[in-house]
Amino acid sequence: MLNYFDPKQADPHAFNAGLGGVGEYQNTFNPAFFDRDLGTPARTSETPVELTIDGTAIRVPEGTSVMRAAALAGITIPRLCASDNLEAFGSCRLCAVEIEGRRGMPASCTTPVTEGMNVTTQNAKIAKLRRNIMELYISDHPLDCLTCPANGDCELQDMAGVVGLREVRYGFDGANHLDAEIDDSNPYFSFDPSKCIVCSRCVRACGEVQGTFALTIEGRGFDSKVAASQNEPFMDSECVSCGACVQACPTSTLMEKSVIEEGVPEHSVVTTCAYCGVGCSFEAQMKGDKLVRMVPYKGGDANHGHSCVKGRFAFGYATHKDRIREPMIRDSIDQPWRAVSWEEAISFAARRLKEIQNQYGRDSVGGITSSRCTNEETYLVQKLIRAALGNNNTDTCARVCHSPTGYGLKTTLGESAGTQTFDSVMKADTILVIGANPTDAHPVFASQMKRRLRQGATLIVADPRRIDLLNTPHGGEGMHLALKPGTNVALVNALGHVVVTEGLEDTDFIARRCDTEGYQRWREFISDPRHAPEAVESETGVPADQVRRAARAYATAGNGAIYYGLGVTEHSQGSTTVMAIANLAMATGNIGREGVGVNPLRGQNNVQGSCDMGSFPHELPGYQHVADPDIRQRFETVWNAKLDDEPGLRIPNMFDAAINGTFKALYVQGEDIAQSDPNTQHVESALSALDCLIVQDIFLNETAKYAHVLLPGATFLEKNGTFTNAERRINRVRRVMPPVAGKEDWEVTQDLANALGYPMNYSHPSEIMDEIANLAPTFTGVSYDKLEKLGSIQWPCNDDYPLGTPTMHGVDFPIGKGHFAITEYVATEERVNARYPLLLTTGRILSQYNVGAQTRRTANSSWHSEDVLEIHPADAEDRGLRDGDWLGIRSRVGHTVLRCRISDRMAPGVVYTTFHHPGSGANVITTDNSDWATNCPEYKVTAVQVEKVSQPSSWQQQFQRFDERQQRYLANAESPEPALK
Repeated sequence: MLNYFDPKQADPHAFNAGLGGVGEYQNTFNPAFFDRDLGTPARTSETPVELTIDGTAIRVPEGTSVMRAAALAGITIPRLCASDNLEAFGSCRLCAVEIEGRRGMPASCTTPVTEGMNVTTQNAKIAKLRRNIMELYISDHPLDCLTCPANGDCELQDMAGVVGLREVRYGFDGANHLDAEIDDSNPYFSFDPSKCIVCSRCVRACGEVQGTFALTIEGRGFDSKVAASQNEPFMDSECVSCGACVQACPTSTLMEKSVIEEGVPEHSVVTTCAYCGVGCSFEAQMKGDKLVRMVPYKGGDANHGHSCVKGRFAFGYATHKDRIREPMIRDSIDQPWRAVSWEEAISFAARRLKEIQNQYGRDSVGGITSSRCTNEETYLVQKLIRAALGNNNTDTCARVCHSPTGYGLKTTLGESAGTQTFDSVMKADTILVIGANPTDAHPVFASQMKRRLRQGATLIVADPRRIDLLNTPHGGEGMHLALKPGTNVALVNALGHVVVTEGLEDTDFIARRCDTEGYQRWREFISDPRHAPEAVESETGVPADQVRRAARAYATAGNGAIYYGLGVTEHSQGSTTVMAIANLAMATGNIGREGVGVNPLRGQNNVQGSCDMGSFPHELPGYQHVADPDIRQRFETVWNAKLDDEPGLRIPNMFDAAINGTFKALYVQGEDIAQSDPNTQHVESALSALDCLIVQDIFLNETAKYAHVLLPGATFLEKNGTFTNAERRINRVRRVMPPVAGKEDWEVTQDLANALGYPMNYSHPSEIMDEIANLAPTFTGVSYDKLEKLGSIQWPCNDDYPLGTPTMHGVDFPIGKGHFAITEYVATEERVNARYPLLLTTGRILSQYNVGAQTRRTANSSWHSEDVLEIHPADAEDRGLRDGDWLGIRSRVGHTVLRCRISDRMAPGVVYTTFHHPGSGANVITTDNSDWATNCPEYKVTAVQVEKVSQPSSWQQQFQRFDERQQRYLANAESPEPALK
């Protein structure tokens, strides 16, 4: 008997779309398994069901469909409307079977198995029915298979062959849909309704998988058709271009334009997306060495075969004409670039670094790692700084987004990372989202969260803006705590006050798992009436009754989960808020099991990894402090170098030291500090003061315009390595195409180290990971071999947890007992007044990513071609503003100009913008205020005034002139001398 009930039996689709469970289990990474579609989702049950299908005995979990059971037994039943990431629909009837003792021929997709069932999937009677059904489909379908872009990759074509259809008796002269017009409005895919068979797979994918419900079936009977929103073009509809509908379509009705232009791909490589912190797995589908399309990989543990518009379609930047394709050097930023060989560029960079250290001292140089590069690349950069340059002046862009997460969670829970898997949200009863906008910044996870909301989970959102998650279709009415920017600590303390004073604590959890003396101190602190919702209402702007209702909903839920983002960390009290969140979770016992936890949503693809790899100036890889002599000795032995025992400079300190003349050289890999860091004019002054700036990137970004050495970077498609996502999941990045400049990023860093006189001799990133595993305790059991077997691993992975740790803190905390921190609310220094009466907060938008260097070079700009300032109608009316007006935005540190967009998503007194376009100058106006513990900038609170203007700001005009000059220098770069033969 084939047994698919025992968890040891491998069904690779057990967790597909977050619906799988213990009944069918997959623990090996094998892409071939995931190419199979088993027709309907897996079911989890403790009850086995035995049945016979075409003479084969099989045992499956109760609730499994006949179609899936047959597929598990290796028997394929024809189908068109069924797919294993969608609930069974039963519309095409092509999957009809005979069941002993039952009348008729039921659809196998909608028929659950029963004990002793005897199923026949193929006989003459069934075959005739299927041919008749297929004949009806083909009678209203163009017969242009040879010229159809889906030829060879079309399920309708395949099924016509499977059922043996050889003729269509009905002809094509009657009513049909063959003259329906094609909708080409979307830049990435076309919609050809003449080829639609109305199977509803696209409609169901939009609803069940994505959760947008942008598609519907309009009309009845023969007149029924798929329509976007209110029968609008796709580009004008609510469609978010996630690609779920395209992936679900069994014909070429919905088809990628890249496939229409290039043809059907012929082979694929599984890799990991380089956009946000979700870490989606994709099949990079190729034709020769040309990437044709990115298709979300069903075996991806983070995304389960789903995607967003960025990962699915916005990959064209990898082959964009703006790519830096050869190394370049110059002596001054006022000179044109000179293209040189790799050898000359590396030699030039190393010589300048050594000369500067000889003249100004060992500490006069440093480096910045990237949250967009791989773990291995980031590890090598910080190793180069520490071992080759001899100091700890290494920092990362995670400084400006999630460093408070590291500090706050390390202090309270003992580990600098989130506690759960993304799938854990499917067991949450109350979901508290603080300072995060998942639908825009983490859209694939947001789709999963929306699925849980549709199942009945309660949503609480604490955010100055009304985010889209609050508008989840069929998701119930969420609670919106529209707090004033900068008052996070006061609000979370108020939630804790309600929990304690109303007796909602989990006293058993606290007694078992937490430091009880520390808890008593915190309890006394948080019980003080000054933390009551009524006492802080005027400060936070949130009505006290709303705070009390939210606190009760979270504390009394069976499982309460907290998710937070940059709206928590990018504050002067970011670390305090993270600790307050951890206090709240521990006080209610919402730690250490599925469906609960404290979950930071990392902004970029490898923010977690860049922190893990020792990018901060005070910590070696694995969050091990440089001052610990035993730890330092281990690294010195492996690295064969003497290490400094003093923490180095953080990024803000580097800027200040550069302006003061004591910091002279900087190596920046894959990061654009000139655009992403606050107070842009201060950053520009620091970069201009450097004697040598070495930038390694794929484009001439804003930082590279100040560089003296420009080293070509490699995209994620051109390299091997690993990324670590927001759930601590280590995923393989696999090289899809050759690097355009001939080197992967880790090879460039290795060459630079060797030129500096410090030997590095790795032949593959797997060797770098082996070294990481040797030195970082949480990575002890990680290897490329294990990643190939398991698909992905969530650290800690060591002797105690050889397969990784999906849920943290299940038994104890790394520090023993959970620590309750005293979280005093201290109001930000950035306050409104008569001169600056509005509070500016910033965030992201779905179609663009971070500084926009990648997405701005794709068709994603069709949705967001410029940053705008959102302002409440009341504030706009006070100032006589209309949509589209140019607004001068002035803060205490700078002035810029953006276009006006009137929106009621913010409360009066709050304005909002994004930062994806460098010429917008969003960070020209953000201040130097930062988190007290980590120097994470306070992007989310800037006092401003706005007024109607008619021309760009002086900074924008200067930016335009500088950009044009630097682009001219790049375009006129002198070519290298030809090599001697």
